[in-house]
Amino acid sequence: MTVQLRQARLDRLEAVDLNLDRESFVLKLLRDLSGTIERVVGEEDAGGYVATVGGMMGEWLNAAYHDGLGEQDFDIETVAQIFVDLKRRIDGGFYVVAIEPDRIVLRNTRCPFGDNVIGRPSLCMMTSNVFGRIAADNRGYARVQLLQSIARGDRECHVEVHLSPRNGLEADEREYYRLRPSAVPADR
Repeated sequence: MTVQLRQARLDRLEAVDLNLDRESFVLKLLRDLSGTIERVVGEEDAGGYVATVGGMMGEWLNAAYHDGLGEQDFDIETVAQIFVDLKRRIDGGFYVVAIEPDRIVLRNTRCPFGDNVIGRPSLCMMTSNVFGRIAADNRGYARVQLLQSIARGDRECHVEVHLSPRNGLEADEREYYRLRPSAVPADR
């Protein structure tokens, strides 16, 4: 094959109109992977796998925010703003609805996974675990409730992060406990 023929074939391939870049490839990969896991082990167990990764992501993000903002445990206002900021950075549309002494209420109009999340509710465990891990490691405890989600066909997500334990969990809740030692000095 001549160099000219090889270059002509490459030029022809490059001219093909494909919606293919690293981001679209990774999102399609996540969608297909989560769908496969949901079909093989069921939605609940698939959510458990995603939750494990989400917990690791939550630890990583929490450490990154502490590196940037300081070692002190974050107050509830800062935790809420971290949730919004981290989702903004990955193209999510989260915003705070309410901050109360024992809970943070958030809504989301745009999932970071885009349309790839539709029909893949196990991917919502990423949000639950990232939020739960950050809240618990800064406030001591978190219970995350996913009341609505784009993945389940809702128009937007409705997430509540409760900071006080209670007896029993609803079906749409997960509990998180502090993993890292408190950064707050003992005299506080």
